[in-house]
Amino acid sequence: MAGVEQKTVDSDESGMRLDRWFKTHYPGLGFGRLQKLLRSGQIRIDGGRAKTDTRIQPGQTIRVPPLDAEKPTNAAKSSNASDAERLSAMLIYEDPKVFVFNKPAGLAVQGGSGVARHVDGMLEAWRNRRGEKPRLVHRLDRDTSGVLVVARTRQAAQRLTAAFRERDTEKIYWALVKGAPGKKEGRISTWLVKETTPDGDRMRVAKHGEPDADHAVSYYRVIEQAGQNLSWLEMQPYTGRTHQLRVHAAHIECPIIGDPKYFEADQNWDFPGGVQNKLHLHARRIVIPHPDGKGTVDVTAPLPPHMVQSWNLLGFDKDYAE
Repeated sequence: MAGVEQKTVDSDESGMRLDRWFKTHYPGLGFGRLQKLLRSGQIRIDGGRAKTDTRIQPGQTIRVPPLDAEKPTNAAKSSNASDAERLSAMLIYEDPKVFVFNKPAGLAVQGGSGVARHVDGMLEAWRNRRGEKPRLVHRLDRDTSGVLVVARTRQAAQRLTAAFRERDTEKIYWALVKGAPGKKEGRISTWLVKETTPDGDRMRVAKHGEPDADHAVSYYRVIEQAGQNLSWLEMQPYTGRTHQLRVHAAHIECPIIGDPKYFEADQNWDFPGGVQNKLHLHARRIVIPHPDGKGTVDVTAPLPPHMVQSWNLLGFDKDYAE
């Protein structure tokens, strides 16, 4: 059992609730146990008593008594090591404030029904020495591969989340779509609404003023074509709605190859030989202000194996778009 610790509050923890601070640094400590330690005065801030909702400030000292946290089982340790190795394999950029991963297709970002492994859960393996877990600041669909930005500190998470919310980012996706758009480049503007179907939730184009509908704007340009059958599009979402690029591609009658929700081919269209029936949508590049206020994070993610195979089969040169 460890002895009493005196922890100093860091600058990026300013204004954090005390219970949130303990959840970050001591994830194995239950809320009930925390309350008991606070009521008995075993946890103190600068020598004084505190409550779970006390807001802490940089430089304050938190007295942490010996905590009988459960030790992880061998199975948990093995799972943690496996997650750490997989995260390392996905990592394409890091600095003291930011991780950027190249998320593979098929890996969920967050948990949900039927989801056994996801990035958010895997990040438990990368808690830092203070016990702080890296934080998600945006999402990618499960079957979409590519750039995923993760904050390493609470302050970085706040600033990166604000950059996404205020659309102060440049997000570039690559997609392989059926057919060819009528224009080489264009703007797609629709209203989208979520609807429940027997196959799960999906988005559909709605009318302006329809209840719960959100405005969605995307931009695209054609980089290369394989005749009139397939096109390589560069797509940029201005807004960030669920499945936005997938719905917008289908809306201009160029659905993304391998999309299980929005690809509806006619009877005269054959799936290209050698092209895998997987979603061909990849978050290729992101440019976002660095959370320390200096410069930008500008990261490009390599294509996933199934898209590399398609590009090679179709004779597309990925360097052509750079």
